[in-house]
Amino acid sequence: MLTRRHIRVKVMQSLYSIAQTQNDNLDKEEKFLLYSIEQMYDLFLINLQLLVEVRKRASDFLAKSQKKYLATSEEKNPNTKFINNEVLLLLEKNIQLKTEIEKKKLNCWELDDEYVSIQWKAIQESELYKNYMSTTLSSFKEDKDFVLDIFKEIIAPNDKLYEYIEDKRLTWIDDLPLVNTSIMKMLRKSKPSHDENTSLPVLYKDIDDKKFAKDIFKKTVLNGVEFGKEIDGRTPNWDKDRIAELDKAIIKMAICEFLKFPSIPVKVTINEYLEIAKEYSTPKSSIFINGILDKISKEYQENGKLNKVGRGLL
Repeated sequence: MLTRRHIRVKVMQSLYSIAQTQNDNLDKEEKFLLYSIEQMYDLFLINLQLLVEVRKRASDFLAKSQKKYLATSEEKNPNTKFINNEVLLLLEKNIQLKTEIEKKKLNCWELDDEYVSIQWKAIQESELYKNYMSTTLSSFKEDKDFVLDIFKEIIAPNDKLYEYIEDKRLTWIDDLPLVNTSIMKMLRKSKPSHDENTSLPVLYKDIDDKKFAKDIFKKTVLNGVEFGKEIDGRTPNWDKDRIAELDKAIIKMAICEFLKFPSIPVKVTINEYLEIAKEYSTPKSSIFINGILDKISKEYQENGKLNKVGRGLL
C-alpha cells in the first residue's frame, strides 16, 4: 500500500517536527514516525468499514420501511439490489477486516454514526444510485463498477467526511489521497471467486520499505549537521534564516540518499524530492531545491563521492 514517496513525506514531516521542537531523543522520534505510518492503515480500515456500514444502514432502512403500519407496496417489496451488492457483501464478510477493526477498536462509525447517515443519504440522492437501482438484478461487474463510482464520486470527496478525518487525526489528511487510491485499487481487483478469507493489502510492500523508512530517518538525523554545511556552502547569497525548514529537511534527505543509499539512482532521488517540494513547500521551493541538488550531485560525481552501484544509477 505504501509508496516510497509517501515514506519520504512521513520522514520529512518528522525531520521538520524535530527542527521545530529541537527534540534530540532519536528513539522516541523514530517510534513516533513508525506509529504515524501505521496510523495510515487505520484510516484505510475505517474507510473500508464505512462502505460496510453504509450497506448496513441501507438494510436497516429497508427493514424499517417494511414494518411501517401504512407501508406502500414498494416499501413492502423493496428493490434489494443495493444491499445485495456482491462487492459490499464481500467486504462485510471479510474476516481480516472484521478482525482488524475489532482488534484495533476502530469503532468510529458506532460512535459517530451520523457520518454513515450522511453518506447513505448522499448516495440515495445521486444519479448513480438512481441509475443503478433502475433494475433489480446485476452482474458482479456492474456491482463493482457502482461501488467504485460511489466511492470515487460521493464518499471520498465528501466535505463532512474530510472534516471528520481532519479532526480525528491531523496526519490523516496527508494520508487520505494514498489511502483512497489503495481502496480503489483493492476494489478494482475484486473477483466473484473471492471469499471471506481474502487478504487485505498490507501496509509495507516488503521489509525493505520499512527498513528504508527507519534508515533514511536515522541517517539524515545523525548526519544532519554535516548535510547542513553542504547546503550552506552552496548558498552563499542566502541568509540561513531565509531557507525554509521544510526545504532544509528535503535537501538533507536527498543528500543522504546520494551518499548513503547505493541502490537509489540520483535522478530518482532528485525527481522524488522535487515532487514533494511542489506539494508541501513554498511555490518557489522546487526551483531552489532543484538548483541545489543538481549542483551537489554533479560535484559529488566529479569528486567520486557518489556511492552508487549498478548501471544507470548516476
